[in-house]
Amino acid sequence: MSRPSGSRAIRWGALVLAVAAVALGVVVFARGGSDSATQAKKPEREWCTPGTPRSALCPNNEVFDAKEYATHGDAFDCTGFARQADAQAVLRADPSDPNHLDDGGGVACRGLPEPRDTTPVPRAAQCGPRDTRSALCPQPDRAFDARYFLRYGNDAYDCPDFASQADAQAVLRFAPADPNRLDGDGKGIACPDLPGPKDVKPVRRGTP
Repeated sequence: MSRPSGSRAIRWGALVLAVAAVALGVVVFARGGSDSATQAKKPEREWCTPGTPRSALCPNNEVFDAKEYATHGDAFDCTGFARQADAQAVLRADPSDPNHLDDGGGVACRGLPEPRDTTPVPRAAQCGPRDTRSALCPQPDRAFDARYFLRYGNDAYDCPDFASQADAQAVLRFAPADPNRLDGDGKGIACPDLPGPKDVKPVRRGTP
């Protein structure tokens, strides 16, 4: 077998160098992208120090001061909280609700994740002329809209949010899938322990 000519060896050497250069460029680019991502996350890590209050940006921090969120007027909204219970604590700290967190019925930010605190915060101003009948607006002559209690789904409302068992049953009848889990035993009767008026005609569950 004859040896490759000098020009052929040079061409092979140039090809090897070109491949090595491309490979090196790929490695450098990958590291640069990783460094950029790290730099983008760096401010968040610096922000979430152990003493930083818990928020949507620092959802795992243990420190939370409800009063801090209740003293600056309309400065925060539901997207600033990590948990529904945190938003409820702020509403409880200042029931006048300067941040407008109350979704209705004295419960703040019902769409936020657990842990939850859905024990209503009494608010006299909650009962406006157009508010549907509820535990905080229990007047019998007040209009009732079952759709009001279905607007969030996913167990957003509980039995204590209703003024009567019949109102809770109306919601179950309107949405037999029961996203609020008002019919705990599946017998088709919602919140049987609520006061009257009563509607104990069972609802067929799982139907539209």
